[in-house]
Amino acid sequence: MEFISDIEIAQSVKMIPIREVAASLGIPENDIELYGNTKCKVNYNILDRDQEKPDGKLILVTAINPTPAGEGKTTTTVGLGDALNKMGKKAVIALREPSLGPVFGIKGGAAGGGYAQVVPMEDINLHFTGDIHAIGAANNLLAAMIDNHIYQGNQLGLDVRKITWKRCMDMNDRQLRYIIDGLNGRTNGVPREDSFDITVASEVMAVLCLSKNIDDLKEKLQNIIVGYTRDNQPVTAGQLKAEGAMAALLKDALKPNLVQTLEHTPAFVHGGPFANIAHGCNSLMATRMAMRLGEYAITEAGFGADLGAEKFIDIKCRRGGLTPSAVVIVASIRALKHNGGVPRKALGKENLAALEKGIPNLLKHIENITVKFGLPAVVAINRFPTDTEAELQLVEEKCRQLGVKAALSEVWARGGEGGINLAQEVIKLTEGETSRFRFAYESELPLKGKIETIAQEIYGAEGVDYSPDALKELSRLESFGLGKLPVCMAKTQYSLTDDPKKLGRPEGFRITVRGVRASAGAGFVVALTGDIMTMPGLPKVPSAESIDVDSAGVISGLF
Repeated sequence: MEFISDIEIAQSVKMIPIREVAASLGIPENDIELYGNTKCKVNYNILDRDQEKPDGKLILVTAINPTPAGEGKTTTTVGLGDALNKMGKKAVIALREPSLGPVFGIKGGAAGGGYAQVVPMEDINLHFTGDIHAIGAANNLLAAMIDNHIYQGNQLGLDVRKITWKRCMDMNDRQLRYIIDGLNGRTNGVPREDSFDITVASEVMAVLCLSKNIDDLKEKLQNIIVGYTRDNQPVTAGQLKAEGAMAALLKDALKPNLVQTLEHTPAFVHGGPFANIAHGCNSLMATRMAMRLGEYAITEAGFGADLGAEKFIDIKCRRGGLTPSAVVIVASIRALKHNGGVPRKALGKENLAALEKGIPNLLKHIENITVKFGLPAVVAINRFPTDTEAELQLVEEKCRQLGVKAALSEVWARGGEGGINLAQEVIKLTEGETSRFRFAYESELPLKGKIETIAQEIYGAEGVDYSPDALKELSRLESFGLGKLPVCMAKTQYSLTDDPKKLGRPEGFRITVRGVRASAGAGFVVALTGDIMTMPGLPKVPSAESIDVDSAGVISGLF
């Protein structure tokens, strides 16, 4: 059987004018800024109106640890929103923005799949409305002001060996991880070691995503620590007088982007792709807007529940005062068999033994959501044509033993219609179960205590080992009064451990924290574990090799 590609499906569907999508949410036309006929930005000041109106129910979509076999988290998020609207519910979706680096590297696109996509998918996957460019520009403006300050006399006494602020670009480029710049004479700057992050790992991305308005944005930008003096005192963007200009570059990027699904369900796509490096959620503003305008707000967090969901809850919900009504945990039979040790080429064959070996990964994520965070959950089994009834029944039975329902999701093949069963279970959870919502840790816990709680309770580690540099930095950040901030764990997405090769539900392992850095503007501390990189590289055969555009301007190869 021959399947047409995601981009061919997306290009075959006629979109309705985005004005009509906005109008269906009750957004006045003077509160939208059009980017053509199919996408727009929405004035965030609408959140200050009609505050007596109750917010819609917040549904978080997360997943097992991702595998090359695919889980379908974004696809499920989109399909669930479509299904709820099919059932007469007013659902609004809030997704993360794709990043060019992964699109041209390993992903090839990130706007859902099959008949559960957000459109215009080419625009969303490429330049969209320019948000990520604006974030990169603001980031690099600050970098330029740091080095200019040093060149112009360095009144603040920045130690060039202790500058922590990195330049960034939205492309996977390992060549830029560690560089030396400012060479070839005094007029070209002061020579120093430097480095690049991918734009979406920049603190500016997190600042944008966690800001409530322009004033909050400026305050957060002001608090960014860019480096340290010779006597180890922090220097901030505010001391460099950079926050105003940075905010000016970000003022339009702060406004959530509104698009639609293939079935015309409203979807906010705004910020926050990387959950293994950064906080990994779409913007707080977009999520709040979806809740304000819909009966159900369907949002996703990046990668598995050990990363994205944990950060969504412990960072975003804490900051925004959000309480999810229910959680959807996405899994596929193929991905579970991969966790059970089956090679990718053999995933289409029934293998109950391997499936049983891989299911503990799913069960750990269920345990985290229902026990550790106290939230009602349903498992969405993203169905593939090769799944057998025996395999599906095995997963359903294992979930049932933990008191969680498993619902088949066929949204990739059937769109909203294929998500009705899942939507029915979500509605039951939001109307029937009482949330016992809690965070993984309290704010008063020291930074090491927070790291160790996440490692032991969420990952299942025996403990945490720290490099001398990490211990030193933790102590220093505590002394600066940053000890009450939440922790953002930078860890591989492929495993519950910090080793991507350890699949399933490993036991008896330890997490290694090799570095720590302050994201004081964003309001969290980043703990770098294992070999995680903040600037990815391209694979041997990057997706870019398959992407093309014809003489009529039609793009191909984006999935």
